[in-house]
Amino acid sequence: MKVEEALQILKDHGFKYTGKREEMIRICAAEKRYLSAKDIMERIKELYPSLSFDTVYRNISTFVELGILEETELDGEGKFRLACSTDGHHHHHVICTECGKTSSLPGCPMNIMSAVPDDFQVTGHKFEVYGTCKDCVAHTN
Repeated sequence: MKVEEALQILKDHGFKYTGKREEMIRICAAEKRYLSAKDIMERIKELYPSLSFDTVYRNISTFVELGILEETELDGEGKFRLACSTDGHHHHHVICTECGKTSSLPGCPMNIMSAVPDDFQVTGHKFEVYGTCKDCVAHTN
């Protein structure tokens, strides 16, 4: 997703444009990895020193609800990244547990699952693979 698409989604859902919201989205767009709310807060504090953590977290929650940000949990903490796209292409990620960098996986494991009982209707699923990227492995050796 591009920053402009995210801002349009906000507008389409009746949210006011603010420089703070745009900057939060730009921070997430600049990274190809998951960030914690604290990471986002640290980056935006330079431009908006009086901004509260509650405001940052409330906006992050709104962005997740609207599909602007994707959310996962690493080490017991919520982490966020700009949604990959709005073209409806279903995919999953591999996620580095050291730096939070992500890569898309081709295909979906649900396509090969036959173990779901016939009397169960799947309404959604989440599949993530965790590990260490080559850059982080190189830094630890």
